Amino acid sequence: MIVTGVTPNMIGALSFGIATEVFGYDRTAIGLPPFDFRIVPAEDGPIRTRYGATINLDGDVSRIDESDLVLVLPWEDFDSPPPERYLEALRRAYDRGATLMGFCSGTFVLGRAGLLAGRKATTHWQNSVYIASQFPDVTIDADVLYVDEGRVLTGAGSAAGLDLCLHWVRREYGARVANALARSVVVPPHRDGGQAQYIVSPLPEVGDSDRLVDVLAWMRMNLHEALTVEVLAAKALMSPRSFARHFRATTGTTPRAWLLQQRLHRAEELLEGGDLPVEEVARRVGFGTAAALRDQFVRRRGVPPRDYRRAFRSASECPEEEGAA
Repeated sequence: MIVTGVTPNMIGALSFGIATEVFGYDRTAIGLPPFDFRIVPAEDGPIRTRYGATINLDGDVSRIDESDLVLVLPWEDFDSPPPERYLEALRRAYDRGATLMGFCSGTFVLGRAGLLAGRKATTHWQNSVYIASQFPDVTIDADVLYVDEGRVLTGAGSAAGLDLCLHWVRREYGARVANALARSVVVPPHRDGGQAQYIVSPLPEVGDSDRLVDVLAWMRMNLHEALTVEVLAAKALMSPRSFARHFRATTGTTPRAWLLQQRLHRAEELLEGGDLPVEEVARRVGFGTAAALRDQFVRRRGVPPRDYRRAFRSASECPEEEGAA
């Protein structure tokens, strides 16, 4: 698979590093394919960083024409539009079936290329109002870490590029491979909550936060139980109202939404990693019935559990297991 990152002259060091960390190493041992990866400049001239270093990059945007996946790295100078040859290359790539992934303000580039019209997208929350004003035909959601619109994906600010990459790996190669990648770069396989948790706001008191950390761990270990807000609040030694308020302040989402995501993630792992009947998977993760699990899977993942298992089982197995009877 040919993967190309494209950067402006003033480089976003964190996004540059994330792209290189995920796609620039041989990770075939965990089930990823070999990536033919390179980052190329979008503009003529030296590539600079904010701390005074320069980086020499080979190639140019013509490499986009042979790429399967294009990483559109942050474009921070909104007063200096991306070169038309760059935008044209992105349009050609999309038209021939490539996938485009916008990191942070890379959303601005995809918008200028006309590839977000009628779509939902995200970007760094600090840029969301401006980008929304520039592209009124795009629905900007500033409260999420990434948006998946099929062959056009966008990520929120800075470190959310890693969340975006992990999501893409999970989508294409399954939960087991995504989890292995997350372990190798020492990050959680999925961050619950959106950008709202990073916008400046009063923090919960440390004691309450510590209690919530313990409750979150307990929830993950007891997904099969009926975990109502009342039960969780009692575990945290809080009133239900106080618990719900502190939970959202800490995670950026509600207890119910967080629990649903945890149950879905665990269901994915069980579906990919074993032969348990769907009914048993549903029981173990707390959905109760196969019908309830199916309903949530179709709604959140777009496919029924059995189809998910068939689609991702072979992709999530290690290479040496392929072809086994």
